[in-house]
Amino acid sequence: MVNLKEKPFYLKEEDIKWVEETIAGMTTEEKIGQLFVYMVTNRDPAVMKSVLDRFHVGAIRYHNAPKEELYEQNRILQENTKIPLLIASNCEAGGNGGIEGGTAVANGAAVAAADSEEMAYEMSCVGASESAAVGCNWNFAPVVDLLFNWRNTIVQTRAFNDNPEDTIRYAKAFMRGAKEKGFATCCKHFPGDGTEENDQHLLMGINDLSCTQWDNTFGRVYQELIDDGVMTIMAGHIALPSYQRELHPGLKNEEILPATLSPELITGLLKEKMQFHGLVVTDASHMIGMFAAMPRKEQVPRAIAAGCDCFLFFNDPEEDFGYMLEGYRSGIITEERLKDALYRILGVKAAIGLHRKQAEGTLMPPREALEVVGCREHRWIAKKAADQFITLVKDTQSILPLTPEKSRRLKLVFIGGGEGMVVAGKLIKDNSEEVKEQLLRLLQQQGFQVDAQTPQGKGKMEDFQAKYDACIVALHVTGFAQYNSMRVKWASPADQPWYVSQIPTIFLSLGFPNHLIDVPMARTYINAYFDSETVMEAAIEKIMGKSEFKGRYQENVFCGRWDTRL
Repeated sequence: MVNLKEKPFYLKEEDIKWVEETIAGMTTEEKIGQLFVYMVTNRDPAVMKSVLDRFHVGAIRYHNAPKEELYEQNRILQENTKIPLLIASNCEAGGNGGIEGGTAVANGAAVAAADSEEMAYEMSCVGASESAAVGCNWNFAPVVDLLFNWRNTIVQTRAFNDNPEDTIRYAKAFMRGAKEKGFATCCKHFPGDGTEENDQHLLMGINDLSCTQWDNTFGRVYQELIDDGVMTIMAGHIALPSYQRELHPGLKNEEILPATLSPELITGLLKEKMQFHGLVVTDASHMIGMFAAMPRKEQVPRAIAAGCDCFLFFNDPEEDFGYMLEGYRSGIITEERLKDALYRILGVKAAIGLHRKQAEGTLMPPREALEVVGCREHRWIAKKAADQFITLVKDTQSILPLTPEKSRRLKLVFIGGGEGMVVAGKLIKDNSEEVKEQLLRLLQQQGFQVDAQTPQGKGKMEDFQAKYDACIVALHVTGFAQYNSMRVKWASPADQPWYVSQIPTIFLSLGFPNHLIDVPMARTYINAYFDSETVMEAAIEKIMGKSEFKGRYQENVFCGRWDTRL
């Protein structure tokens, strides 16, 4: 049984007493319910109360919404739960991961581009402050994957980079910021994404490093953060065959499972070998990387039996709750394993003081706290960050600076992702049109005369050259969790870069940093890392020479090709 007096909980006797008495007072159904993290899909108060009454969930997550809606949602849930809820946000880059309209500061790739522990700390503080205002207390971050494979689209901007030392530095700074705000953090996605190009939303991931290679990279990162006191870790639907075979000699290929279902990886490697005594939560169980591993009736209880303590999201609440309960009654989940999971779940709640806040009636902050969302101070932090991380990868033909004085007539080619993306099982519409309008307006405000229309055909080259002084190609390919690859798609031949040899052309990426694989002809290429208005405004200032480029690029930005460096 986990020792709650020790790392990462450090509970006092009275806190441990609350954990033990709470568990002793639970029904079997209430114990099973604590294992689930419920995705709120309906904010009707009667529906939410029914979920609490029927399934006794221990934690919740939600789709982003305006701050007032989320505050009311969480108030109702906390006021109607017997045991205080862990309420999770996904603030990997700032408050935008927890609230619609929250402040985006910097994603992982941007932090690494700036090489700034301070930025990692500040983005964590902003995310925690803004999501705490709506009642959150658990952040599914930081992302500590290592981007060894530039083709990986799942963590390409969410991970810091491919350097374990950098990742440890930034992650520790992130964790420090969250801790100061009273949050539990959750490093993800154990045993590590970034070595391959596949998406666990669609199939089981495979980290094919040897045991020694893993120990020196991902293992080093996780061990440092465990030693530093991280309280929760998210297991990915990712296999690590080398260690699975090391810990289970004779394991056949067909017996290799994702970490979320692997006792070798969760119990054997993470909890026993690496001595992690905190809480392990599965990645979202709607992902095919988990669904395809075994029948749902087995995978639900076997995730807990493997050593995971929380199960992320119901497929169908009644069905999955029944599967978990039956798994306990049939012995798949032993009494000892259930009790250990409950100790860890309630241990996290006690460690961040939820039991005391419930007794005091302060689980929810006052409504006035909502004013922090998108506040002036946080916007200033985001602006400061953007100035530091925007990266000029190359300008081999010395096009920059580009100003209205010498290049007033500007052609804007905007390439959007188009398909949208899936977040927590829900298809989110692509925001390319909104981003395009913002970029167009910002360029016009700086004095450029901008044409952002796409003609039916290319037309004459000399006519194009006579009409425009320069071109900016904005690449807004940002989707993930729906395709195994996200590449630049030229919807119209007129948008294709047929003009690069005729007029000065700047390629500006507002998402993935590895687009040179699709535009090797680019002689001027800039990575802005994401698409907030603050970032686009800063990028334009740098293009115009009003501000210097300060970001650094990762070597894999050149995608292993010589022609991308020209």
